[in-house]
Amino acid sequence: MTDRVYSPSSGDMMWRAPRTMSPLAAVVPIPGSKSLTNRELILSAVATRESTLRRPLHSRDSALMISALRSMGVTIEEVPGEGDEPDLRIVPGPLTGNVLIDCGLAGTVMRFAPPLSTLAAGPVTFDGDEGARRRPMVTTIDSLRALGVAVNDDDRGTLPFTVHGTGVVPGGAITIDASKSSQFVSGMLLVAARFTDGITLRHEGEQLPSMPHIEMTLQTLRQRGVAVSSPEIGVWRVEPGVIAGRAVDIEPDLSNAAPFLCAAIVAGGTVTIPAWPESTTQVGNDLLDYLPLFGATITRDDRGVTIDGGAGFVGGTRIPGVSLDLSTGGELAPPLVALAALSDEPSTFTGIAHLRGHETDRLAALVTEINRLGGLARELPDGIAIDPAPLHGGEWHSYHDHRMATAGALIGLAVDDVWVENIGTTAKTLPRFAAMWTDMLSS
Repeated sequence: MTDRVYSPSSGDMMWRAPRTMSPLAAVVPIPGSKSLTNRELILSAVATRESTLRRPLHSRDSALMISALRSMGVTIEEVPGEGDEPDLRIVPGPLTGNVLIDCGLAGTVMRFAPPLSTLAAGPVTFDGDEGARRRPMVTTIDSLRALGVAVNDDDRGTLPFTVHGTGVVPGGAITIDASKSSQFVSGMLLVAARFTDGITLRHEGEQLPSMPHIEMTLQTLRQRGVAVSSPEIGVWRVEPGVIAGRAVDIEPDLSNAAPFLCAAIVAGGTVTIPAWPESTTQVGNDLLDYLPLFGATITRDDRGVTIDGGAGFVGGTRIPGVSLDLSTGGELAPPLVALAALSDEPSTFTGIAHLRGHETDRLAALVTEINRLGGLARELPDGIAIDPAPLHGGEWHSYHDHRMATAGALIGLAVDDVWVENIGTTAKTLPRFAAMWTDMLSS
């Protein structure tokens, strides 16, 4: 039986999520972190000498960032590395404008590259996929204007817009509302050492989501010799100075490990993720705290991190209901919500209102797709509530969102005939997802 068909309702390609009745015994190497790869690419573009990124992520998001930097005059070459895919050698140079940059659906490109473009001589226009034009960008636009940079967006507050850089930014003190995404803060901090006076950035507004991502930005800056501090909560100071070139080992993407680790809870058995870092700023590390709440056992040794799901949901093990505040790690919500949809107890996930502004409105998407399969999910002001209900097969739409697609694959392990629309959207951060999923099940 074929595992791919066209949907008569949507006309899109549908992928039959593999069903399993056997416990796992898989080792799943995970490619490099998207968040770290794209931060290090930005820093390498404005460093004082060349940098090398070892074991970087090669995906649509990283390719879009590389293309954006090359269009502004940065030399980026693929060079042989120790992994299966090439390393990246980045040689900084004078940044140039008069270019159009395609952001695709990559939040890191649309929020990190515009502050960089202020250091380019000439206008740089940013655009992206249809879904990207719905993502909030007014904070980036307003913050650049607060620094004295001209931005033309025809008063939309979204893509497309044009940054009229002059190559020199005075910097100084600015106040922004970054409550919709921590990427607004990171984008400004990454290049602020190149501003004449550096930057003092203050966040005012609702709670700032995904604080670990800002900590990741601060760590990458410090590792390149940049003086950065946070004198009080919600305030960051970057001193002017040089950004050092360096060789960087990119960690595995721990958030991309989530569906594979969650698979052990559904199918039973074990999944091991090699090379899990001893310490990290990645929010995916929170899985080590979250997954035991769903009944899993986690161990660490020289091989990496191993999750043991026992007999698993398909083997008769109940998945407990949970109540989780995911304000620091909202990107983990889709796989965890998928697990909760299989539980016979109610669950709530809060602190994730900002997910309405991601690749799609993830709260609405998760609720719609779980209910499409017979579930009982509903939106909360800042999250999702799920009540127990048996699931059945059917179409699971991805909304061009890689984490929605992998959540559908996870439910499909336990439910017959779940067809995931556009599984290829996982190429955004995990180009070989479908093959890796199949390999995990056959290990």
